[in-house]
Amino acid sequence: MQNHWPNTEITWIIGKSEFQLVKAIKDVNFIVFDKSAGLSGYLELRKQVRQLHQGRGFEVLLHMQQSIRASVASLMIPADIKLGFDRARAKDMQSYFCTHQITPLSARQHVVDSFLEFPLFFGLGPVKAWQLPVSAAALDSVKKKLAADRKIFVINPCAVAKSRNWRNWTSEGYAAIADHVSQQHDMQVVLSGGHSELEKNTADEILALCRNSQPISLVAKTSIDELVALLHLAEIVLAPDTGPVHIASALGTKTIGLYASTNPDRAGPYNHRQYVVNRYPQALLKYNNKTVEAAPWGERVKTAECMKLITVDDVIQQIENVLAEST
Repeated sequence: MQNHWPNTEITWIIGKSEFQLVKAIKDVNFIVFDKSAGLSGYLELRKQVRQLHQGRGFEVLLHMQQSIRASVASLMIPADIKLGFDRARAKDMQSYFCTHQITPLSARQHVVDSFLEFPLFFGLGPVKAWQLPVSAAALDSVKKKLAADRKIFVINPCAVAKSRNWRNWTSEGYAAIADHVSQQHDMQVVLSGGHSELEKNTADEILALCRNSQPISLVAKTSIDELVALLHLAEIVLAPDTGPVHIASALGTKTIGLYASTNPDRAGPYNHRQYVVNRYPQALLKYNNKTVEAAPWGERVKTAECMKLITVDDVIQQIENVLAEST
């Protein structure tokens, strides 16, 4: 939109943690919406919107979050056009909060492609230039914690803890991969992750299971800026379907996603889908008794056992593919 409409004022309503990731993007007004604050959060959002535009509304609201909370928030944002998802995909009654809907050629799209339908509604073709900001201070901070003479292989082993553990691979598998890249390719393995007990315990398990490698654990030891810097510095990032796999892909870092619970054709790392280890079709058939073609788009396999369909050899093969293309 900035490319096609350079004189358009853009305001982004965003959560507190998400804001930390994109706060350095230029020429965007950010309004931070505290989703956990209840009614006071919505009232504060309305106040900030009124202050920013001195009581004026917007010409367009792109309603790109399919949740009742986001729809209630949209009531605080006056706009001539409120554009939401097509009725086939709109969830939580989103259509009732919108004046217009996108009209995609297919409902079986990657999530990023579904977002690109919003500017396309106005005739604006995609400009796929990934410019996720990387903090210079965070780069300096992370570099001090890493070996200066070795390529970095980042493992972010856990998906978001609150979403159950259907997307997490095994600690034994990650340890075997750490040993492989350390011994065969002399890469420094770094574990990344947040502050949950699951992430910290998983990191401890991986470290205890490693035989030949000595990974550096930065789990619970980085800010969001430092995590982005780490993913930027990495040669390869390995992770399940979780935020860091998508951040790394947007940064241009070679990214290997591990997918069995969710469909990578819908939610894989957008720029590196060719490197995904995809056992979703097998998992869907084994646990849900459905083929990909017959299942609703976005159906998940809701058992942690499905990720065990991914083997160490599967992951090693993709690592070798990535390294072969890099030489």
